[in-house]
Amino acid sequence: MEMTMKKSTYGVLVANRGFFPDALAKDGRESLLALLRTSGYEAVALSPEQTKYGSVETLADALKCAALFAEKAGEIDGIIVTLPNFGDEKGVAESIKRSGLKVPVLIHAEPDTMGLMTSARRRDSFCGKISVCNNLNQAGIPYTLTKSHTVGVNSAEFAKDLAEFAAVCSVVKGLRRNVRFGAVGARTGAFNTVRFSEKILEASGIAVETVDLSEILGKVAQLSGDDVAVKEKLDSLKSYVAVGGVPNESLLKMAKFGVVIDRWTKDLRLDGTAIQCWTSLQEFFGIMPCTLMSMMSESLMPSACEVDVMGLLSMYILQLASGNPSAILDWNNNYGDDPNKCVVFHCSNLPKSYFETSKMDFNEIIGSIMGQATSYGTVVGKIKAGPATYCRAATQDTSGGIDVYVGEGKFVDCDIDSFGGYGVMEIPKMQALMRHICLRGFEHHVAVNLSQKAAAINEALSNYMGWNVYLHA
Repeated sequence: MEMTMKKSTYGVLVANRGFFPDALAKDGRESLLALLRTSGYEAVALSPEQTKYGSVETLADALKCAALFAEKAGEIDGIIVTLPNFGDEKGVAESIKRSGLKVPVLIHAEPDTMGLMTSARRRDSFCGKISVCNNLNQAGIPYTLTKSHTVGVNSAEFAKDLAEFAAVCSVVKGLRRNVRFGAVGARTGAFNTVRFSEKILEASGIAVETVDLSEILGKVAQLSGDDVAVKEKLDSLKSYVAVGGVPNESLLKMAKFGVVIDRWTKDLRLDGTAIQCWTSLQEFFGIMPCTLMSMMSESLMPSACEVDVMGLLSMYILQLASGNPSAILDWNNNYGDDPNKCVVFHCSNLPKSYFETSKMDFNEIIGSIMGQATSYGTVVGKIKAGPATYCRAATQDTSGGIDVYVGEGKFVDCDIDSFGGYGVMEIPKMQALMRHICLRGFEHHVAVNLSQKAAAINEALSNYMGWNVYLHA
């Protein structure tokens, strides 16, 4: 299931330099704005009435650009600096610095054309880009580079650069807008692996709201099966996934639990949840909440198992980068003797869009201990083949930072027979990745997304959030 992302709005800064042909700045501005418009992006840029060709060359130009960007600060997701010619590096730095914006910055330089290197058409953007980056570096302003040092605005390569930058902006904006996560219940007792620091997250602007599971179940007990919200939730459960063979009593309990969780997340304006999914819920209430969590993740309200808040954050990061639902899985089994493939698994609460086919069932692991009747509610099926990005974030209490690993692989068709939600992932140099995970003390949970966004996530988290990121490649 591919979700529609809100298109980014960019502040566009056209750098100009008087020693070079002004017409290049005019053409460069028009070309970039036309590309953004046809690509569905919004732009905030100086007009030709405000400065020469709407470009920035002098300090007076920079002040006008800074004032415009500051005025539109609530709209601007990122800044694109384009150099149709050498550009004035001081004007670029002053514009961004004085605007007060703390958003990603993409530096673009238009290439020279062989045969057009005379004074009438010479750009020297190749050289100017180095000077711009030097000045931004001195000013402590982080920035992002295109894949190639110079690249044509109207090239397919720059279109990819722009899409990658949009993902970077989405992750940074999403993480900087006061993210709020909900933790339902205490950490599952057996899982020290999901420990984390709320204070370290708070320092990055991520708040965690907690609620005791007994409070949720107390509110569930107050709901009647005739409640309109309960009936609507029951209908949505039945329409979401095949429920044949699941007792009506279990479905009704799920509906009530779902209504209470929905109200709690809405009241606290949460962006996602991590839930104590076993074994208290089975012993004292009699369901697995997995389908409800699957529904939330599918609708871009990610929900992680076993009160794994850092797993939830990892899901959220992937979702921000791609606009698609994320899932949480276990790095679970080797796949025969293939060093670059492994089995990933959960009970599961995966979004249904991850499966070829799926249905609701009981949890065979919990059911074997707690009884089948108390363990209905999982979404089971085989993960379909396709591209994937994996990600895991962890707070490091001793250093006070956040460590992340991220990389790309693919789900492949597999011949294994399993319960729960499962698939086989193929990852280049997987043994090196597993070594990194173990040596750095990461958890056994990993968030995945059916997209390829590792480079953008690495750029967003390392360059703009200041987190310690390992990009596996």
